[in-house]
Amino acid sequence: MTEHRIDKEITFRVSRFDPDKDKAPYMKEYRFILRRGMTVLDGLMHIKETQDCTLSYRKSCRMGICGSCGMLVNRHPVLACQTQIADLDCDVVEVRPLPNYAIIRDVVPDLSSLFDRHQKIRPFIIRSNREEQDHPTSEYLQDPEALERYLQFSYCIKCGCCISACPTSSTDDDYTGPQALAQCYRYNVDSRDEGADERLEAVDTPHGVWRCHFPGACSEACPRGVDPAFAIQLLKRDAFGKALGIRKSREGAPCAGPYRNAVKKPDIPDAPEDTADKK
Repeated sequence: MTEHRIDKEITFRVSRFDPDKDKAPYMKEYRFILRRGMTVLDGLMHIKETQDCTLSYRKSCRMGICGSCGMLVNRHPVLACQTQIADLDCDVVEVRPLPNYAIIRDVVPDLSSLFDRHQKIRPFIIRSNREEQDHPTSEYLQDPEALERYLQFSYCIKCGCCISACPTSSTDDDYTGPQALAQCYRYNVDSRDEGADERLEAVDTPHGVWRCHFPGACSEACPRGVDPAFAIQLLKRDAFGKALGIRKSREGAPCAGPYRNAVKKPDIPDAPEDTADKK
């Protein structure tokens, strides 16, 4: 099949940095003919395959799901796999690593701080009955309305774009950050969870939820529509209620219990023999 091309030469200005020999990052230019449908990630792959095999970047799914390819493209934090070069409407595409992170190499940021802060807010269901939690006998019940309260915030793919856009994260190295705070609220509002007080204690600090002054840049940068800025404001409400003693504690959703009177479905019959080629 003939590959359609756009009659246009594009210039990629890519940040390069090798910690073994470079004192600071520098920009290097590459030029190639833009093909229709090319994303920024496609452009980086094309450069690596045809011009400079030493170029380093991070990728995995190429479908906007894994969050690996978060980069600063023309000064905006985006997923490179979702960003069409043609939609940028420019002749020069500038690619840098996400701000507010250390640089591993070229446009590969070190996301260790993101995962460390995410881990500190205990991002999992906590139950008072630890025996049932560690050795479950069945699922916890949850109705669609309870699911709707946190579903939007569960779409986080940990790409790091929200932190790179956050002005507070750029000035306070100890700030918990929008990603972890949003996930704190996500688990606190989950009807199956009983660990909200523990999480609120972890984020109700000068460098926690109160450090956010609501610029909203994190929500604008999020490629999945999680809206961490909104989650942080809801988390502030809960923390304020807890401090005043007006926040009501709740028991987690009940366990469904063992199945009774279950009827085994009949086995699926074997597929018929392939008769397509038979006459």
